[in-house]
Amino acid sequence: MLTSYEIARLAVQALDEKKAKDITVLKTEKVTVLADYFIICTASSSTHGKTLVEETEKALTLAGEPPLRREGYRSGNWVLLDFGCVVVHVFLEDTREFYGLERLWADAQAVDYTEMLH
Repeated sequence: MLTSYEIARLAVQALDEKKAKDITVLKTEKVTVLADYFIICTASSSTHGKTLVEETEKALTLAGEPPLRREGYRSGNWVLLDFGCVVVHVFLEDTREFYGLERLWADAQAVDYTEMLH
């Protein structure tokens, strides 16, 4: 069983590898019981978003951590992957701006995701 950091790291690596834009990692364990990390990124199109979701699911499933739930896959505007301690949000740009999760979770600690790429 992977730690929440290891799950977040694998998700970030999969998203970065498939060219997700504006990846944001928020350490949320001190502000909510929902998850230890929220990962937010932007897809350039709904097709790109589906690729990001599928590759993230694949990487984590191969590591023994399949998602508990996937929401919004059909519409593609905002797809949520719930890995229990890590929640991945894949947005189209307009939808990300509209919902502003970074503003909603401003009390969470921002993590430099580039450190997770090594």
